[in-house]
Amino acid sequence: MLQIEIEAVWRFRREGSPRTAVVMLGVLNEIRKTGKITSAASDAHLSYRHVWNLIEQWSEFFGTPLVETQRGKGSKLTPFGERLVWAGERMQARLGPQLDNLAQELASEIKPFLEQRPSVIRVHASHGFAVAKLREFLDREPGIGVDLRYVSNQHSLVSLAQGACDLSGLHLPHGALRAQGIKAAREWLDPREDRIISFVTREMGLMVARGNPLRIASLHDLTKPNVRFVNRDHDSGTRLLFDQLLAANGIDESRINGAQQIEFTHAAVAAYVASGMADASFGVEAAARHFGLDFIRILTEDYFFVCKRAFLDTAPMQRILEIIRSADFRAAIATLPGYVPSDTGNVTGVKAFLEMHAVR
Repeated sequence: MLQIEIEAVWRFRREGSPRTAVVMLGVLNEIRKTGKITSAASDAHLSYRHVWNLIEQWSEFFGTPLVETQRGKGSKLTPFGERLVWAGERMQARLGPQLDNLAQELASEIKPFLEQRPSVIRVHASHGFAVAKLREFLDREPGIGVDLRYVSNQHSLVSLAQGACDLSGLHLPHGALRAQGIKAAREWLDPREDRIISFVTREMGLMVARGNPLRIASLHDLTKPNVRFVNRDHDSGTRLLFDQLLAANGIDESRINGAQQIEFTHAAVAAYVASGMADASFGVEAAARHFGLDFIRILTEDYFFVCKRAFLDTAPMQRILEIIRSADFRAAIATLPGYVPSDTGNVTGVKAFLEMHAVR
């Protein structure tokens, strides 16, 4: 089955010079994590000598070392090397979902001209680790193509109502804010035609630097003058939830230093904090743990999928249900920090769903 990947490449040029430097950030990141050039070479499937020559070439190009080696103590990145790596982490976290969307658009355009035409399931959902894990499982399925577009929580239900997708993501918080989420979703749910599929729960909270040096413990601590925050974009469901939490706690956003600084994914804000450019952000626990951050839990969200009743009976959708109900998939979700399979694959009608989940 055809798959398309679009990757960003860092290419550095000096004015007036034909030389360019394509820095393999994965090599530097592996050195950062392990302190070993041998490990970086193995991870990149290159020889030690080749990797060392690359590092020397990069250092010469930039005019400053990227890696320091000490006899008997391994290797470590210089401050400049560290800055390069974290800039790359932020770039990948920021652009990854957008590049995935572009790759999917290209695949949708050219697949009709190819001989193999598998059943394609169009999925619109907010970016998250469990959704990405589901895509991994579906990509291994013969005869099923996945057109996954990352859109906001609000826009995914609109897409389903307008026939632009087959499967829509929906996440609702536990607690006092749940009623607001239910009210917003109810506007786009059709009780006669729509069916709700339980998927996972995920933990939401504050991401802070390892060791929590600023002793951030609550949303109110974000208003401290020495705390730098990085926010999610206004169209994201996580930003909407964060704004609702601020209102519920009587916190004026203008008192938060950096509230207008935005990134577009959970991973992007986590990378921003991990690189030292901010002290805190709000998002899923899995993103915090991925970048070695501490996490202060604020609330739990339920994540669902929504589809039309007619689509539920199709062979591709039945296969999706088999996958998410399987022990292998549940085990894979259990490896994601803060994620828990929750009645995964259970299907309900809209009326029963609203009655069951209105207060939780």
